[in-house]
Parts: sequence; C-alpha cells; structure tokens
Amino acid sequence: MSSPTRLLVLGVVRIFQPVHGYDVRRELRSWRAESWANVAPGSIYNALKSMARDGLVEVVGTDQVGGRPERTSYRLTAEGEREFGRLVREAFWAVAPSVDPLMPALSFIWTLRREEAIAALEHRIQALRGEAERARLEIARLDDPHSRDQVALMLDLAARRAAAELPWAEELVAKLRAGEYTFADERAPAEPTAR
Repeated sequence: MSSPTRLLVLGVVRIFQPVHGYDVRRELRSWRAESWANVAPGSIYNALKSMARDGLVEVVGTDQVGGRPERTSYRLTAEGEREFGRLVREAFWAVAPSVDPLMPALSFIWTLRREEAIAALEHRIQALRGEAERARLEIARLDDPHSRDQVALMLDLAARRAAAELPWAEELVAKLRAGEYTFADERAPAEPTAR
C-alpha cells in the first residue's frame, strides 16, 4: 500500500473514529482523493485490513443495518497514531519528485515524428489548462464545512502545478516548430559498420 493511501486512511480513521470502511471511502471521495492521490475506492478496504494486521488500527465492532452487509468499525491504535504523525511529518519535510510518465518519455521524444510531438504537446497544454480550470471550479463548489479547507488547499496546489507546467510546454512547442532537436523521421539512415 502506498504511503499516501496509508496516510489518508489513517487520517480519516483518526478524525471519525470509530468509523466504518464505507464512511472512510465516502469521506475520501468527497475530498476527490482518487484524482490527486490515486486512491482507488477498493484500496481503502484493503488498507484497513492490512493496517489492522499491522496493528495500526483495531476493530471495535461490526454491525448490520437491515439487509445491508456487515460493517466493521475501526479506530487508531497508539502505534497507528505514531505512524500517522510520522507520515504527515515525512510528507511535509521531504520533497519527493512526482512520478510523471512524461519524464521517461522525454528521453525518447526523438523517436516520434516532429509533428506528432508537437500535436501531443499541444494536446497536453490544453489538458493542463483544463486541469487548472477544473480545480478552480471545484474549489468554488466546495460545500462540506468539515473538509472544505483542506480540499481547497489540495485543489489549489493541483491547479498551480498544472499552470506551472504550461510555460515549459509552450516553450518546447515553439522550439520544435523552430526546428530544434532531431526526430526519427529526420535522421539519416545509419551506415553499416565495417567488420
């Protein structure tokens, strides 16, 4: 389980304990965590089970309402509280690069045709603008008083990160249009090597 998933699940359990896995999932969905932390809804239940095995959360009971499936309630253990604090501090103090598939792909940009690279980057520019605008619109629509502030902080950071990449991408498109760099369709065929 990833550190962001672990931190988010521990944090929500800490806020609402005792809490059902369904409520943890619902809260993280209201924070839109699937879009900025890559937390899949199914991973939340697995995280709770794994953290219970690791002694970070404990089961405080199960209940069943009507014909619904049984729901297990969890709360943090002392070890879970320490792990939560460690993860929060680690995330604030450490600057870790985001894993972006664009980074390794840039190593091989030359394997594309120039026009394809330009088209892809122009599409990326539009997507970045859309992402920044989407985040700003979501901030304006936040209405849950419990999570509004922290969700607004996260969405603002996402908007600013998207906006920060725009000048770089626009500059690269301009360089490509000006003929900088050499692409696969522009390379001379390799000459056979003598043996």
